[in-house]
Amino acid sequence: MRTVLMVAEKPSLAQSIAKILSKGSCSSRKGLNGACSVHEYSGSFQGQSVRFKMTSVCGHVMSLDFIGKYNNWDKVDPGELFSKAPTEKKEANPKLSMVKFLQVEARGCDVVVLWLDCDKRERTSVLDAVQPVMSKPGGREQTVFRAKFSSITDTDIWNAMNRLGEPNHNEALSVDARQELDLRIGCAFTRFQTKYFQGKYGNLDSSLISFGPCQTPTLGFCVERHDKIQSFKPETFWILQAKVFKGKESALTLDWNRVRVFDRDVGQMFVNVAKTSRDAKVESVSKKEKSKQRPQALNTVEMLRVASSALGMGPQHTMQIAERLYTQGYISYPRTETTQYPENFDLKGALKQQANNPMWADEVKELLSSGLNRPRKGNDAGDHPPITPMRSATEAELGSDGWRLFDYITRHFISTVSQDCKFLQTTIEFNIGGEDFSCSGKTLISPGYTSVMPWQGIPLEEALPVCERGDVFTVDEVKLVERQTNPPEYLTEAELITLMERHGIGTDASIPVHINNICQRNYVTVENGRKLKPTNLGIVLVHGYYKIDAELVLPTIRSALEKQLNLIALGKANFSQVLQHTLDIFKRKFHYFVDSINGMDELMEVSFSPIAASGKPLSRCGKCHRFMKYIQAKPSRMHCSHCDETYSLPQNGAIKLYKELRCPLDDFELVLWTSGSKGKSYPLCPYCYGNPPFRDMKKGFGCNECTHPSCAHALSSLGIGQCVECESGVLVLDPTSGPKWKMACNKCNVVVHFFEQAHKVQVSSDSCDTCDAALVDVDFNKSRSPLPLGQTQHSGCVFCDPVFQDLVELKHATMRHPMHRGGARRGGGAGDKMAALAAYFV
Repeated sequence: MRTVLMVAEKPSLAQSIAKILSKGSCSSRKGLNGACSVHEYSGSFQGQSVRFKMTSVCGHVMSLDFIGKYNNWDKVDPGELFSKAPTEKKEANPKLSMVKFLQVEARGCDVVVLWLDCDKRERTSVLDAVQPVMSKPGGREQTVFRAKFSSITDTDIWNAMNRLGEPNHNEALSVDARQELDLRIGCAFTRFQTKYFQGKYGNLDSSLISFGPCQTPTLGFCVERHDKIQSFKPETFWILQAKVFKGKESALTLDWNRVRVFDRDVGQMFVNVAKTSRDAKVESVSKKEKSKQRPQALNTVEMLRVASSALGMGPQHTMQIAERLYTQGYISYPRTETTQYPENFDLKGALKQQANNPMWADEVKELLSSGLNRPRKGNDAGDHPPITPMRSATEAELGSDGWRLFDYITRHFISTVSQDCKFLQTTIEFNIGGEDFSCSGKTLISPGYTSVMPWQGIPLEEALPVCERGDVFTVDEVKLVERQTNPPEYLTEAELITLMERHGIGTDASIPVHINNICQRNYVTVENGRKLKPTNLGIVLVHGYYKIDAELVLPTIRSALEKQLNLIALGKANFSQVLQHTLDIFKRKFHYFVDSINGMDELMEVSFSPIAASGKPLSRCGKCHRFMKYIQAKPSRMHCSHCDETYSLPQNGAIKLYKELRCPLDDFELVLWTSGSKGKSYPLCPYCYGNPPFRDMKKGFGCNECTHPSCAHALSSLGIGQCVECESGVLVLDPTSGPKWKMACNKCNVVVHFFEQAHKVQVSSDSCDTCDAALVDVDFNKSRSPLPLGQTQHSGCVFCDPVFQDLVELKHATMRHPMHRGGARRGGGAGDKMAALAAYFV
């Protein structure tokens, strides 16, 4: 019997699809990676009886990166990243072993069906993994199929299964081109400007000074609005305000038809003219029936705009919620540019799903009985139908934010098939002493769609007086009112999304990512009303790009590139030519940027403090033995002003001097990093942290991972045993934690508390015979000693010794197997130690 492998985007999707296609009869088991399940059932495929295996991936399978040596920021010229640096696809999350898992499940399968229609990038990754191990077909038989679906409903899934197509190779090439361009361009500029400016200024407060072909124009829009606000000069203007009344009716305020004047004397002249008459004559009364159009069908960009402006939810958060609603089957696929329903879309069926929801049941039942209105024409982008509710829900099912988004999506959908809102607009024109004034009001005729979107309804206004042409009102007052023009406000997220869409910056999928990036990089802050206010760093960067090369920040180049990438997807442009041409352009721009960096540096000098003037003295440099300064602003680092050298440190914690002890390799004073009293802490050498001394060490290692065979602060001296949670880490004694002693894993977040109130805890050179963990020598407080007969000293294994076992509190971990000793073995003479040390040096 042939076997058909089917792969979905997420485990929850795979389960839902398998349940629908197997009619609930599938059996399930866990895959080898533990994260993905495999659902199996028998059925029919293209007229043959087959065995189906339905599984999934978990997020991206592969990511594009440079090969090993080109990821070293210190040894590679960023300019080489445009052409010389080879790239390779790596597993996005190696711990999941996704490629191995897919290959195990694909081995011997005859056909693969990709339920990844929503992600062009993953189609290629999955096929690259499974095709080499699948059974080889005879002849030209098709073995790869693609399912196209937009919602997790029985109808949509079965329709997709019955109308399988082929993957579009050109779309995959378009995604590959975008990935490679963003990697090469972004990394080159980011590495250069991060190293250049972080080495010069101490209070930049950003761990990465990034550049992105989409991210930077996005920031540019925010700074452009900031510049308009800063350069705005208010102007004074004057308006005529008239109030009239008739009989005992309340006064009516009129609008001046000239609107405003910018010269006070001219305004006063018009006041004097109007004041020559005490009568206001009605020149005309016009009544016109108008309508407020129902909305077009909902696409991603409009959903993001409304979520930000009306619901107060950021774009990234909104997309996460929308994707959850989709995978749970409440809405259709939330990434779409289309605002027009296909001709065959079952609008009535979707509406019937909402007929019993008390929030809008009355409006829906009325529509179903009177007939649906045809939705407005919109844009058919050829991707997915508009975002539509697929079944009813309650707030209890979805949670607060999930419900608020679902509530809006549903109300929007109902509105698209409702009638327009109709109202009567009445306008009365007056003449006072030769000057024309008017007033207008609206009266609701039928609410139409605004009964389900009441916030868009016609507000109740005070009724206008009944009058006709020739009637005369009495003038109550005419006065000159002084006002000023106001500056624009900072861009809201909704306005930024509109600008990005208009200029072709990013896609419906990536727009939230770019906005989130400029917030995380500390280029903008989100103020009240979800307004985006640029920081000093964001402003200086954009002004610097404008000064050197405006095209780096203007949306024009990226917009043109997006058109080329779309042509690749359509098979109308050559992948290699577009890639090479674009890289050539940006390579020239990069070298010009490097040569002209002083222009941006001049702006930096005004806004930021030199690194030598930042921070406070903390520990001594191993080269000049003068004090280095600790700079707390992100990224926290040490700087020696005498040697003009900067040394990186671990982030998101506190740094303090470590007992004035020195590293035996380079004579730098050690510092202690701690994440807080309840977290981890470990000493580190500022020089070794960025310049690993041994082959098996990487950048960013502290003393708790250092493989020096004899140093008192290294793994060989303080390592106790293998971590049982992550299995790759070693539990290391924290020598600064007393009297609340603890050891912590040097890889994961496991912390083990033990021997509280003990005077002294030391790691012994001996090992446990049972589990090979290092023995520990403990000197207890005499008044609190748990040892019998008043003893205060005991040596034993933390995990096996019966005296110690009750004194160990393991956080985040459970014992699964015996411990293994971490670090180098103790013992041997000084000659053995030095020989081992020499062997480790790079």
